[in-house]
Amino acid sequence: MGPEPDALLGIRVLDMSRVLAGPYCAMLLADMGAEVIKLEIPVQGDDSRQFPPFKNGVSLYYVNLNRGKKSITINLKNEEGKRIFLELVKQVDVLIENFSPGTMERLDLSYDKLKSINPRLVYAAISGFGQTGPYRNRPGYDIIGQAMGGLLSVTGWPDSPPTRSGTAIGDVLSSLFCCIGILSALKIRENTGRGQLIDVSLVDSVYAALENLPQRFFVDGVIPGRIGNRYEFIYPYDTFLAKDGWVVIGIANDAIWERFIECSGLKHLSNDERFLSNPNRVKHHGALKKEIESWALQRDKAAIIELLTRYRVPACPIYDISEASKDQHIAIARKMVVEIEQPNLGKTILQGNPIKMSETNPNPRGYAPALGEHTEEILLRLLGLSLNDVSRLKMDDAI
Repeated sequence: MGPEPDALLGIRVLDMSRVLAGPYCAMLLADMGAEVIKLEIPVQGDDSRQFPPFKNGVSLYYVNLNRGKKSITINLKNEEGKRIFLELVKQVDVLIENFSPGTMERLDLSYDKLKSINPRLVYAAISGFGQTGPYRNRPGYDIIGQAMGGLLSVTGWPDSPPTRSGTAIGDVLSSLFCCIGILSALKIRENTGRGQLIDVSLVDSVYAALENLPQRFFVDGVIPGRIGNRYEFIYPYDTFLAKDGWVVIGIANDAIWERFIECSGLKHLSNDERFLSNPNRVKHHGALKKEIESWALQRDKAAIIELLTRYRVPACPIYDISEASKDQHIAIARKMVVEIEQPNLGKTILQGNPIKMSETNPNPRGYAPALGEHTEEILLRLLGLSLNDVSRLKMDDAI
């Protein structure tokens, strides 16, 4: 058998984004085989090149999000640089940017202008509040997306302040939605021959991910609050303290509840009216948590997980990052910990791609580039410039 084909073979992406939301989206496309050209500011580059953690002076934050891409530098405030950029736009399928709305217009590089020179262009913009609406000009970062999207208000405990997710989930969600939009637009383009503008907002992305919480408000007028780790409509579906740490037990229906009663030996709970049905268990979740935690505190995490898993009761330990990164299922079987050969660093460990496909293999296609490493190659190959042309552009501060 020959090598696995790349899912996005032949698709060329111009990644103008920086830090996280845009680069994460472009990283997924690169992992799927697209040629991703990362456009950076000369000398300075992507801000994330200065973000920790560092190894030999190189940001692993940057390496993880920009693996498999090519880096070019163009000065978009220079007229010659802008001309080169417009020529490059004619050669790409997708453009990704996460500037504040209006930035590209001020550079005279609006979507309408780019569409006029490349009608097939799929233009993807990620911003805090989106390209339309009364808040479009407000600056937006991940924590603002989490706050105004409603996530902070429901994360934490009843007596704790609103709590940010432990990762920049607003940025990641907007990256995923943007990637889905790009793939959809590329598919539509096969039929119409035309690209389109994709407008994704951090706030919209977080709000969309709240699943059924807004429905409680729409239907009953209830404003969901912070309830810790338990689930609003199912119980026991929570974290419980064992002898040596925390475990999760998720009992989603009566059949699983009966298996839990059988294997745990907590027979007295099966005759307690408070726990005979899921609605009753939800209503009396506090009392039931005490019963289960009293049982769990007498046992080690491993013993609890082994017992409940054997009886097909969903349960797991709560991993820290080290444990998740070393787990044989996550790290090895599912290939979520991978290695690349990074110049000046040697073998470098990164997170794998969670998309598994039977015929293709979305995963890092190469190392993260040095700033402007591929400027000459891209300008010569895609635009047909000469080495003298490139030297002149450098002299003119255009690249």
